[in-house]
Amino acid sequence: MKKLFILLSILILGFSSCKKDVAPESKSAVIDAQARDDLYNVMNEDYFWYNLMPVVVKTNYKNPADLLDAMIYKTLDRWSFVQTYDEYVAQSQGAFVGHGISMGLDPSNQVRIAQIYTLSPLYNLGVRRGWIVKKINGTDLATIFINNDSAAYSKAIGPSTAGLTNTFLFQTPLGKDSTITSAKASFTLNTVITADTLHLKSGITGHLVFDQFIPPSNQELQTAFTYFSQSNIKDLIVDLRYNGGGDLNVLTNMASYVAGEAQLNKPFLTLTFNDKNTNSNGTYNFNSVYSPLSLSKVIVITTRGTASASEDFINGLKPYLEDIRTIGDTTNGKPVGMAGFAYQTSYMFFPITFSLVNSAGQGGFYQGFAPDKYVPDDITHDWSDRNEACLKEAIYYLENGSVSSKGLSVYGKQPSVIFSEKSGKINNAYIIKK
Repeated sequence: MKKLFILLSILILGFSSCKKDVAPESKSAVIDAQARDDLYNVMNEDYFWYNLMPVVVKTNYKNPADLLDAMIYKTLDRWSFVQTYDEYVAQSQGAFVGHGISMGLDPSNQVRIAQIYTLSPLYNLGVRRGWIVKKINGTDLATIFINNDSAAYSKAIGPSTAGLTNTFLFQTPLGKDSTITSAKASFTLNTVITADTLHLKSGITGHLVFDQFIPPSNQELQTAFTYFSQSNIKDLIVDLRYNGGGDLNVLTNMASYVAGEAQLNKPFLTLTFNDKNTNSNGTYNFNSVYSPLSLSKVIVITTRGTASASEDFINGLKPYLEDIRTIGDTTNGKPVGMAGFAYQTSYMFFPITFSLVNSAGQGGFYQGFAPDKYVPDDITHDWSDRNEACLKEAIYYLENGSVSSKGLSVYGKQPSVIFSEKSGKINNAYIIKK
């Protein structure tokens, strides 16, 4: 793979020292126009579906984001995006400002904590996944979630500003109301949410809840899989229900832990670029990692939020594992990936640039992977609670060799509503070197 292509478009303003400084808004407009022009070139050269793009006049658009929306092949492309360079840097490093929570609506129309990060202010105050959130600053949340009103949610939770204080009215698992005032803070997101073991009738099973594939994840994964190796796990449950993807190199490392030393240097995923960039085609092989396992049975918990690198974790391991199953909901359906293009330190462009297949040539899963057993996302229980519906079904499969018969005839897209403080943009991208 070539190194990350940095678009170094130099703005030559041509102003002499005797002229007045250009107004900030004028400078911004110039940068936006230059970035737009660079994106136009990228799309025509590198976009995977460049020959299927609508014909556009680039000067009709003021900035790269508007141009991208006009140029993408909307029949298939749900993922290409533009973000600021600062957003990219912060997200790829796990930098975050907020309370560190995601909230969802349960079947009883109660708002609950769906996810909470270990270093978040509320976690340190005892809040966990499954807690009911009645109000923020006196505003009832249930109505907002029932109406799927993202604007009202944003107003209630406030901007991502360190020090901004919100007062939450929670109901704890014991049924008691608890009022907690918390200030938003700057901290680094942990991507390994949970790494523990379950002692089942079938043997010791590793349980990994993994949030996103970013470079800092490598150290967290090494710690988790070292623990699994020392615990002599037989099987593994990987919870990717909110994992939208990320860095292809981190994905390959994680898959290498699971595939084990016997698969070292064998092909994991093959990337194919458009016909203008065939020299970039290549294969990612399983690589050497610390404490690799040798597993024959892996259960992956999925939702519609399971996308991109998470789906390729499943697809890439299929030819090598004796038994890999999915529990939950159908995945997002993203068998393609992106290369990141920087415009100076102003923008990052992430157009779809390649497709992926596993070592058996299998890919093209635009409809997603349907689960072996449909189980709704159960946000009423914490991750390792064996009464949590998805985990309970995964355990059932490992102990019985098949999914449970209950609910086999029921299937459909889960109508859950999840609002998160964290931007989902970076999670839909493969952050690769080009």
